[in-house]
Amino acid sequence: GGILLFLTALELLFQKRQARRQESASEGQAEHHDDPSVFPLALPLIVGPGAITTIILLAGEAQGPGGFAAIAGVRLAVRLSPFLAFLAAPAIERVLGKTGLNIVTRVLGMLLAALAVQFVLDGLRGFGIGS
Repeated sequence: GGILLFLTALELLFQKRQARRQESASEGQAEHHDDPSVFPLALPLIVGPGAITTIILLAGEAQGPGGFAAIAGVRLAVRLSPFLAFLAAPAIERVLGKTGLNIVTRVLGMLLAALAVQFVLDGLRGFGIGS
């Protein structure tokens, strides 16, 4: 998983992903059709194992209907925050402009690469390699 994440980070760092998007956009103008593709990484990247584990632990310690209602409220807030961020994305894109988006993409690509390297190192330590 870390290696796949690192490859994605490299694409972000070196603008290969944007070039591919522009190429497919120009092809799509000739013949417009909906893209039914699904990205299975979206859910784990948005929700994450930490959030799932937290909900499970909180539900195990919840007492009474009030505790479960509080957990449901937190779950709703956590679901709502990415939704609002996605809704605000076009406005943020207009504010940042092309240069700003390029900078943000590269900075986030660098952070993603560092995270991917950490995932690989943690995986190797789990097998007793490099400890």
